[in-house]
Amino acid sequence: MRKPIIAGNWKMYKDLTEAVDFVQKLLPLVSDVSDRTILICPPSPFLKDTADEACGSNIMVGAQNLYWEDEGAFTGEISAPMLKSVGCTYAIIGHSERRQYFCETDETVNKKLHAAIKHNLNAIVCVGETLEQREKGETFKVIEKQIKVGLDKLEIDHWSLVIIAYEPVWAIGTGRTATPEQAQEVHAFIRGLLPKNVAGEIRILYGGSVKPENVKELMAKPDIDGGLVGGASLKPDSFAKIIKY
Repeated sequence: MRKPIIAGNWKMYKDLTEAVDFVQKLLPLVSDVSDRTILICPPSPFLKDTADEACGSNIMVGAQNLYWEDEGAFTGEISAPMLKSVGCTYAIIGHSERRQYFCETDETVNKKLHAAIKHNLNAIVCVGETLEQREKGETFKVIEKQIKVGLDKLEIDHWSLVIIAYEPVWAIGTGRTATPEQAQEVHAFIRGLLPKNVAGEIRILYGGSVKPENVKELMAKPDIDGGLVGGASLKPDSFAKIIKY
């Protein structure tokens, strides 16, 4: 049985006071939840404070990105050991906004994935097609390349740290959502690309305008194991509703 994950990606929102206040307000709303993983991914300056606030609770903290080297002259980058040292247990890798605005590729996603695994960080690897690619009928071709290159050279014992997030780029922050049937079709396709001896255990999340109003329908599908939530994760009340779908 795959344990669902509801992950909130805050992107570049909130200041330190707001971040800590969010955790304080969310804690009592979800304190009774034990059958799913709750994850928040704040901006990097707030990782330690939010991790400290959530320490000992059922709320995990993850990073929105990481670099593939452990240390060095890489101004502005953050390494896996740094993330571990401030209480992170997860990292998002290859989000579509990183690919679109910061020139990330399937190859750099793979390097970051191996860096996360090396330091025992759970890695949420994002894949997804643009609207143009979907309209051209290229969805499966795009996803297959992202999976095969981005998840290349994984040992069998590495897969327990891998989570995949399918995020149709055309549905992120647009208010448009893939129908549960569209999402399930791609999730099932992704699962079919994975090694057979781990495919049934890998959790595949849906990301793309997940809201309290649509999460239950999405989660009813057999290959959807959780959500990578954007805007609706910024308010404790709405995020708690999604968590408790």
